[in-house]
Amino acid sequence: MYIVQVASECAPVIKAGGLGDVVYGLSRELENQGHTVELILPMYDCMRYDHIWGLHEAYLDLMVPWYGAAIRCHVYCGWVHGRLCFFIGPQSDDRFFDRGCYYGCSDDNMRFAFFSKAALEFLLRSNKRPDVIHCHDWQTGLLPVMLFEIYKYNGMEYQRVCYTVHNFKHQGMGGSEVLAATGLNQAAYYFQYDRLRDNFNPFALNYMKGGITYSNFVTTVSPHHAWEARFSEEGYGLGHTLHASQARFKGVLNGIDYDVWNPAVDRYIPHHYTADNLNGKVKNKKALRERLLLRDSDQPLVCYIGRLDEQKGVHLVHHAIYYSLSKGAQFVLLGSATEPGINNHFQHEKQFLNNNPDCHLELGFNEELSHLIYAGADMIIVPSNYEPCGLTQMIGLRYGTVPIVRGVGGLLDTVFDRDYDGTKPPEERNGYVFYQTDPQRWSRLSIEESVSTNMHRSYLNNWYFKGWATTILGATQAKTM
Repeated sequence: MYIVQVASECAPVIKAGGLGDVVYGLSRELENQGHTVELILPMYDCMRYDHIWGLHEAYLDLMVPWYGAAIRCHVYCGWVHGRLCFFIGPQSDDRFFDRGCYYGCSDDNMRFAFFSKAALEFLLRSNKRPDVIHCHDWQTGLLPVMLFEIYKYNGMEYQRVCYTVHNFKHQGMGGSEVLAATGLNQAAYYFQYDRLRDNFNPFALNYMKGGITYSNFVTTVSPHHAWEARFSEEGYGLGHTLHASQARFKGVLNGIDYDVWNPAVDRYIPHHYTADNLNGKVKNKKALRERLLLRDSDQPLVCYIGRLDEQKGVHLVHHAIYYSLSKGAQFVLLGSATEPGINNHFQHEKQFLNNNPDCHLELGFNEELSHLIYAGADMIIVPSNYEPCGLTQMIGLRYGTVPIVRGVGGLLDTVFDRDYDGTKPPEERNGYVFYQTDPQRWSRLSIEESVSTNMHRSYLNNWYFKGWATTILGATQAKTM
């Protein structure tokens, strides 16, 4: 099959979170299964150009209809670690992707509405006719709408869409100006409840709702989160829309790329190791301490890797730092805050703990350092308030680092409590799960027990995460609307 991924991220060239890892890893897995895969991405000025090989002009002067006129785009082509990617670069005063950032602009809804329009226009004008167009998150939610309402009448009637929601909290909102810009027009038609009108705001169009309503098949990133999205507040108001689309909605567990996340071959760690020989993990722990100027001792080392925001349970991350230190463990944090208040809080903690030989807070993100932390740490905490899937706990398992997670979303699909999980035999239990958000109640494990060699070896042997790919193929038969 011929599959085109349309997304706002693809690791490592464009990465703000787990979306980039999934888009890259899934594309690679689909290629390994014998499919032809191409990716369409925005051409951000701040992306990692050093990860693109052979960047060259692919389609100059692509005229994308916009507000009754057109915006000229240059489309460039290059390979990102073996994946063929097309980058759309608008040539206009709007400077949609020349902002020094991926997200966070006041006109994000218009930036990515244009990107979706430009992706379709590029497929049309270059005569590319994929079997499946796979769209991701709200940034591409309008693409299946425009495909069904406009482009199928211009020679793209056979293309099918798989739409994956990675995070229901961020849905993308717009008004009638979006319709005018994209050529959809007909406000009375699209503001109907069974089309794009937001379920709670009658004056707003919901991009994600449009993607769900108009796609041939809809997925989210874990089975448990699919249930949460339909029956709990984790759907953030889209529960009824998902219920109406339940025949073509499924939760498919994310996976990780074992060629990237593999302690036996990882190019970012100084010492390789496997489940049969953990000596390398001990050496990586020493290397991590040397890099971060931590005390060299026999203390267990706890880590947190990820964004610092309310979703990730920052109050429990804060608690974990001091709880670990009080119990004789060391703590390493690698992450960037998404809000000024949270950033200021952790900047204060960093200054307060600056001279502590058992703690290091790295505020920001460093891909290379993250690999060394996974390889050197004994435990990794994932105390999320909600977590559609989560990749850090999977990577931790791959590196023999014991995950301690809150029982939500995909964390329940991947981590099975050592003491209390009755669904798995003891040899398949691979971490610790807690449910409370009260810092006084969530810490129950024995630090000394959790870092034993047998525990590490058991977790490192859990090779059952196989990045998902097959469900996307169902989109070729499902019908939209």
